[in-house]
Amino acid sequence: MSVQVTAAQVKSLRDRTGAGMNDCRQALIEAEANEEKAVEIIQKKGLAKAAKKAGAIAAEGRVLSYIHPNNRIGVLVEINCQTDFTAKNEEFVGFCNDVAMHIAASTPLYVRREDVSEADATKQREIFKGQLDEEAKTTGKSRPEAAVAKILEGKIDKWFSEVCLNEQELVTRDDKKTIGSIADELTSRIGEKIGVRRFVRFELGEGIEKKTVDFAAEVAEQLKSS
Repeated sequence: MSVQVTAAQVKSLRDRTGAGMNDCRQALIEAEANEEKAVEIIQKKGLAKAAKKAGAIAAEGRVLSYIHPNNRIGVLVEINCQTDFTAKNEEFVGFCNDVAMHIAASTPLYVRREDVSEADATKQREIFKGQLDEEAKTTGKSRPEAAVAKILEGKIDKWFSEVCLNEQELVTRDDKKTIGSIADELTSRIGEKIGVRRFVRFELGEGIEKKTVDFAAEVAEQLKSS
């Protein structure tokens, strides 16, 4: 059974260590919600050290483009570091390439949770609430209000982790590490603040309403008018 971690636990750990929200959440899950063990995990991974760079200005880096081999998907992504020297670092460049390919494959909507507007979060919460209401009608079983609130919190937390780039597991690696945690590890190893700033993903035909033709109806109409 997966461990449920609350927002309050994540905030508490973040206040103690200075590590990123996603790193705190992952550490708590790994520690089975034991905060002391989670602190040790963060320290061992060097993420607390990376947090010291959080306020640094990272205005250098790369704007990278990636076009998928079938020419139907294209990505532009900006990934920042602090110096142009690091922007040429082989490990940093490899990270940029991996992130661009990941965006093409996984279709994230945002970089981080903080980028999600209140309107988008509210809309998603209403969708989940509607699903729970529909489930209650179908089964004839209603849950207590407190239980519904807890389920909604879990669902919205899971949704954030699915649509935010920093919380997605990098598809080019098998170790199940998230993009955010890999960026923090690079920050700790290289000694400069590293992170994804923004991206845009294009997919051929996206947003265009394609005309569908009912050939049977068209033939029937022609026969009727002939």
